[in-house]
Amino acid sequence: MSDEIDLNLLRVFAAVIDTGSVSAAAARLHLSIPATSRALTRLRNAMKDPIVVRAGRGVVPTPFALRAAPRVRTVLNLAAGLRADSASGEPHTWERTFVVRINDGLTPVVAPRLIRRVAAEAQNVTVRFVAQDSKAPEPLRDGAIDLDIGVADPPPPDMRSEQLFVDHFVALVSASSALGTVDELTLDDLCAYPHISASRRGLSRGPLDDALLRQGRSRRVVAVVPTYAVATLLALEDNLICLVPRVVAQHLVERRVPIRWHEIPVELPLATVELRWHRRSDEDAQAQWLRNHVRAAVKPLEIALGVL
Repeated sequence: MSDEIDLNLLRVFAAVIDTGSVSAAAARLHLSIPATSRALTRLRNAMKDPIVVRAGRGVVPTPFALRAAPRVRTVLNLAAGLRADSASGEPHTWERTFVVRINDGLTPVVAPRLIRRVAAEAQNVTVRFVAQDSKAPEPLRDGAIDLDIGVADPPPPDMRSEQLFVDHFVALVSASSALGTVDELTLDDLCAYPHISASRRGLSRGPLDDALLRQGRSRRVVAVVPTYAVATLLALEDNLICLVPRVVAQHLVERRVPIRWHEIPVELPLATVELRWHRRSDEDAQAQWLRNHVRAAVKPLEIALGVL
């Protein structure tokens, strides 16, 4: 390997090998596709190997890349471990950017609370929030993100997972709509009024549809949008229902957004919101500091939701 290879190029190497796609690697690393392609060209020149070759719509690694991949991951893990050596001193002396992947429904609730706490202690620390486009653990493994906040599947052995709070979904409606003036939402209301579905995967069906089907009922979804933020804006229109986590609904009401929320008259699964990180950062003082601030930031949410 050439001395022209730096850690950023190795991160590109690992991301392309893991995802089998230049565009997916770019998304994971939060780079543009052209920038990722240029980095891949530099890698090829430095390593004297194609690294990946085209296969259908994706790419596959060369034999050299497969042999080199474990060593590249070892180098990246060792580099990440060096952060412990620079973690001494008080937070106000740190200069660092933390990357937090978070569910878009939680961003307007958690982010302001966390930002206030971080800014009060560490003026040169930046928290960069990125969308939870997937729940894959690889970005935590390769250091592309530091923390993951949201609802996820059971974690693999190399991940740490901690419950932050348990929430449930409620029906969000415009305060000026007919449903905004009733005391409670009935099953007939739920089925009669049109719904907005928030789904990053573009799904129009969910647990509510299954619960209604068991009672021989159904709802009418008139639009599917990619985020809760967009769904909430649409819910401001008259006579539309949008299902959101209760913590989001409460946040909007507290901020005097002209909406109301109702409990849903069918039983739905609870949503367990977790904090996740890779085990290599267990003892990293700066990572511990950030996790403690996340816990403190969501503590009022636990109280508001009646968890404590």
